[in-house]
Amino acid sequence: MIPVGAVLDEDTCWQVIDHERTTLADLLEGLGPEEWERPTQCGDWRVRDVAAHLTVAARFSYGQVVGEMIRARGNWNRMIQDSAVREAQRPADEIVALLRATIGSRRLAPVTTRREPLIDILVHGQDIALALGRDREMPRAAARDAADRVCTMRVPPRPWPLPRARLVATDIEWNHGAGKEIRGPIAALLLLLTGRDAAAETRLTRTG
Repeated sequence: MIPVGAVLDEDTCWQVIDHERTTLADLLEGLGPEEWERPTQCGDWRVRDVAAHLTVAARFSYGQVVGEMIRARGNWNRMIQDSAVREAQRPADEIVALLRATIGSRRLAPVTTRREPLIDILVHGQDIALALGRDREMPRAAARDAADRVCTMRVPPRPWPLPRARLVATDIEWNHGAGKEIRGPIAALLLLLTGRDAAAETRLTRTG
């Protein structure tokens, strides 16, 4: 049992990542062709683009990443976008197999820590579930750890601006920032921190 408010240690973090990868692969395996093409709240990515993206960091070598960065002219976000869209051209069953192949892998993309794949699998798992109209529970202690990392990211650069407010979790001990309060479950706050405002808002309350 992970104590409420605890930061995940390395082994626990990877156990959560592996569990989330496993259950997401199980979900993807049962999708029909139309479901793979549904739009998500992650920019203009479809379900298949999000799923393909989740296979990249654990598979690409440093040399491949350098090549991708050169192709994207040094733009980190463009590199992520381009690699995901290109990998999404694979057949759906191949994307699922590649995601399953990441289970147990601790390979990291350059300049990242174990907390980046944690953010990825938690948030993108929600992107996919929401697009499909499915419920996907987010483990609270893991969501808290991911939220902490989002708030302190410098390298790689955080692509989302932080809300100018005091964020307060209502289901676990966690808060961040100052100003008017935004309160809600830690999972909803993590979605807010990562730019999924529409997905988060129905579960949040604002005061002050």
